[in-house]
Order: sequence, then structure tokens, then C-alpha cells
Amino acid sequence: MTRPGLPKLIATDLDGTLVRSDDTVSAYTHEVLDRVRAAGIPVVGATGRGPRLTELTRNDIRAADFLVMAGGGRVVDQSDPTGPLLLRDERLSGAVLARLLVDLEAAVGPLTVMVEASDEHDAPLWGDYHPSWPYPDRFEARSREECLSCDVIKAFARTADHHVDELLAAARRIVPPELATLTQAGLGFIEICPPGVDKSTGLSVVAERLGVDPAEVLVFGDQPNDLPMFGWAGWARVAVANAHPEVRAAADEITLRNDDDGVAIYLDRLLSR
Repeated sequence: MTRPGLPKLIATDLDGTLVRSDDTVSAYTHEVLDRVRAAGIPVVGATGRGPRLTELTRNDIRAADFLVMAGGGRVVDQSDPTGPLLLRDERLSGAVLARLLVDLEAAVGPLTVMVEASDEHDAPLWGDYHPSWPYPDRFEARSREECLSCDVIKAFARTADHHVDELLAAARRIVPPELATLTQAGLGFIEICPPGVDKSTGLSVVAERLGVDPAEVLVFGDQPNDLPMFGWAGWARVAVANAHPEVRAAADEITLRNDDDGVAIYLDRLLSR
């Protein structure tokens, strides 16, 4: 439930929440986020994007003091005057992922699988190409064996026979949480992350560094991968109007759509009240 006064930390998802459908962030949104920081409130960009998209992410949320990336597996402190400081970097064993995929395919049938293995700037995903993937320019076809030959930041999987929410529910029945964290971010693929990695555990790293209690944190989101931070933050959980039904149900408040600058509108009103 929303608390009086102002939060001590604000975290927002990017794609579908802060970023508009045309992949832009408005000048108005940037200006409001600058006002948030000027009010002494640190800003966190909390995204499923991996570290290979760090520069894109910094451009989309220029005011961010911290980045929680890869769904919580990579945490970067950008406020240090000496330069970005890596606070968390989790990986999933390729051998563990291989076993999980065998179990999943035995239950749900053949999977289209991609992995994110490199943190180099604009590095491609590896694996099985699928025409529904929205970023074909950052993809490299590789065999399953090659994809599983190293530890990965996370993996993506889909099947032709299941809606992504159905596949996620099935995968969670099969894969124990101590082996991997499973979620989905609205891309039509489930995401397989290292165990213990989600946006709430990533934000916990930031909150501990700043000495902020979760009850003092305001969060914004739109997809199921935002639900852990909705369950963790206590000042308020705000969904954009275009959010997944589960996220809307978990929210304390609903703001306008991402295409209508819903996050900025909410924050503008918060700072002005």
C-alpha cells in the first residue's frame, strides 16, 4: 500500500514500462527522473536486459544510479565517481541447463532455445532462431552443444504447443527453484536464470548498499518477471495500464500505459503533491 511522504528508492522496469512501444523514452520522462534524483531519491533501472545491452540501457534511463540487469543477475553501481562498480554477477552452469532442458523437453516436447552467454557490447544471443524473436540483428545460430558448453547469463525457451504462461507453469512444476529461477518477460519465451536470481534479489543488493528498507521502495513494472520486486517492495507497487493481468492484480495502483508516459506521470504527481 502507498505510504505517506516520499519513497527512499525508486526502481522501474524498462521495456513495456518506461520505454514506449517505438523503443524510445520521452524527453518528459527523462526530465521527471532527473527531478526524482534532484529530490535525493536514487533511481534504479531494473530490467531483464543482459549486460550486453548496458549502453542501450544507460541511454534509456540516464538518471539511473544503479542498474539491475539480466533479471537480477547483474547489479551495477553507477553512482561511484571512480566509475561503474559491479556488485553482482551470477551465471547458470551449462551442465545444469543441459539437464533442465532434457527434463523440460521430456514433458512439453521440443524447445526452441537461445542462450545469453557474453557480456560484450551488443553480443548476440546463441541458439535456435525463431521468427517471433523481436531482435534478429543480435542473434547467432549455434548448436545446442555449443550453447551449453559454457556458463550462461540466462537462457530463453519456447515451444509451439504452449502459450508462454502455460509453458512457464509447466516448467515450474518440473524445475526445482534451487536449480534455476524461471520467469517470462513478455517476449513469448520463458527465461531460465541462475537460482536465487530475480529482480527482488537484485534490488536487495542495492537496498543493502544504500541502507534502505524494502518498505521504503517504490517499484514500477508490467510483466511476470517484475512480480518478485512487487512482492518485495513495500512503499508502493505500480503497474502500467498495459501490464500483464498478474502484474495488475499484484499492484497497489495502476498508472497510464507506457506509451502515455505512465511512470513519469505518476512520479510527476508524487513530487508535486
